[in-house]
Amino acid sequence: MEEIRLQVYLARCGIASRRASENLILNGRVAVDGKIVTELGTKVSGKEKICFDGKQIFPEAEKRYVLLNKPEGYVCSLADEKDRPIAASLLKDTYTERLYNIGRLDMLSGGAILFTNDGDFSARVEHPSSEIEKEYEVITVFEYPDEVLQKFLRGVRIEGVFYKALSAERLAKNKMRIVLIEGKNREIRRVLKFFNIKIKKLTRVRIGCVYLSDLPVGKHRPLTPEEIKGLLG
Repeated sequence: MEEIRLQVYLARCGIASRRASENLILNGRVAVDGKIVTELGTKVSGKEKICFDGKQIFPEAEKRYVLLNKPEGYVCSLADEKDRPIAASLLKDTYTERLYNIGRLDMLSGGAILFTNDGDFSARVEHPSSEIEKEYEVITVFEYPDEVLQKFLRGVRIEGVFYKALSAERLAKNKMRIVLIEGKNREIRRVLKFFNIKIKKLTRVRIGCVYLSDLPVGKHRPLTPEEIKGLLG
C-alpha cells in the first residue's frame, strides 16, 4: 500500500469522512505506533498500528452506500454533546460497519442523506466540482410572495454570503421546490428568514440521481449500482 494521508486512512477505515477525520486528528484522538498524532500532513502506509480512541482500526473490507430518510430531530454527527439522537444510529441494526454521513442535514430538516464507509466515494461526492444537485421541498407557515423565488434565483447576499438557487418553483400557495448545487450551511433557512418567511417543514427529496421517493421516514436502503455510478459522474 502506498503512503497516504492519515485522514484518508481513517476514512477508508469507516471512521469518518476525510474532512471530519481531520478534526479527529487535530483533537488528538488518533495514534500511530503508540504516539498521538495531530499533524494533518502525516502519512501512513497501513503497516503501522493505527488507533482511534485507543482501539486499533483497519480498512473496511466491504464498502457500503446507503440512503436514509432522516427524521426531523436527528443530528448528522459522530457524537452529540447534548445527547440528541444521531442519524447514523438508525443504521446500526442492519450494518455492522461504521458508516458516516456524506454532507449534512440540519437537525430540524428531514429527508435524503447518504452514508458510506468508502472515503474515496465520500470525497468525490462532497467535492464542489461534482456539482451534484440537491432538491428540497419546503412548506411555509403562510403563503409567500412570488418575488422571493425570483430573488433566490437571481441570488441574494446575506451578511456577506451569496446564496443562489439553481431552480425554484411554487408547488402550492405555501409550498415550494428548491434545487441547490453548492448547498451552503442552512442556506434555504437563512434565505427565507431574510425574507421573513417561516418554515413549517423542510425535506430533501433528491441528491443527484438518488430520489427519496416512497422510502418511509427513519428507514434506509442500499444505493443501486446505477445510483453509485451516477453520483460519481
